[in-house]
Amino acid sequence: MRRREPLTPDMTPLVDVVFILLIFFIVTSVFKREELLLPLTLPSATTQPLEVESKPLTIELSSDRIAFQGEVLSLEQLQDKLHTISNKERPLLLRIDEAVTYKRVVALLDLLQQASLTHLSLVTTTPSH
Repeated sequence: MRRREPLTPDMTPLVDVVFILLIFFIVTSVFKREELLLPLTLPSATTQPLEVESKPLTIELSSDRIAFQGEVLSLEQLQDKLHTISNKERPLLLRIDEAVTYKRVVALLDLLQQASLTHLSLVTTTPSH
């Protein structure tokens, strides 16, 4: 009587399929910067780009929402977060939609002043000619 060898499936095609799926999901996934959350239309300005040494904090302001580091907050929650920042010299980028009312911008600037955060930069787009 002849003894049969146990049948084992060939793993090479399975590994190939897994790698192809992995590559497919990596290539087709949407890469989103973590600090950008709100869809804003920024005003344009003809200024030079800012050189930042350390990773800046980001605040986004739209007409109805505010986000800090990619997290939507209320003004009261933002105030609490701002007071917990230990490095008051850390740069802060403000992304403010061009349709936001002046009153809302002033409220944000008031919160920043209360938290002693003074290294501010307003993010704009460059005008297209």
